[in-house]
Amino acid sequence: MRSLLIRSVLATALLGVSAVAAADTRIELEGGRSYSDGYWTNTGFVEAVFGEHPVGSTRFTWAPDASVGFINGRNVTRYGRAVSDDVWLLAGGARIRYGSDNDWYHHLFWTTQVAAQGGRTLALSSGGEFVNSVGWQGDHWSFQVRHVSNAGIKGSNRGETMALVGLAFNL
Repeated sequence: MRSLLIRSVLATALLGVSAVAAADTRIELEGGRSYSDGYWTNTGFVEAVFGEHPVGSTRFTWAPDASVGFINGRNVTRYGRAVSDDVWLLAGGARIRYGSDNDWYHHLFWTTQVAAQGGRTLALSSGGEFVNSVGWQGDHWSFQVRHVSNAGIKGSNRGETMALVGLAFNL
């Protein structure tokens, strides 16, 4: 009986925390084209941006950010199968913005994330990658340029650079 009570309390607490976190959540469905080493491919992401928090007493804000993405493989004859794997990314980090809601430049953002991946290519050759994006977000749209790479930490890789357009929903 005690075990059931503890589990019930924990489940209720998790539901409460989830409801608070979801109360100010933005979901973006993003699609576009990714470029690496002279070749283009399709890519798509689902990104969740949670509630904004001020950075101390500055005009900067940050919001927790998580995404899952897919980069379609390429069949490039000169590399054999080295660039043909599909890659899945699971990333988490923060979206940084500056200014208040009424400032035109508050729509501009920089997102930085750390990612784990499934699949390897010459462009993304490590188990972990860094994801950096700069862009603009409106009420229901986003536009961004994103680069995914290992930053040369575990040998060099070419990275992927993509242009994404997103459709956003606020929960």
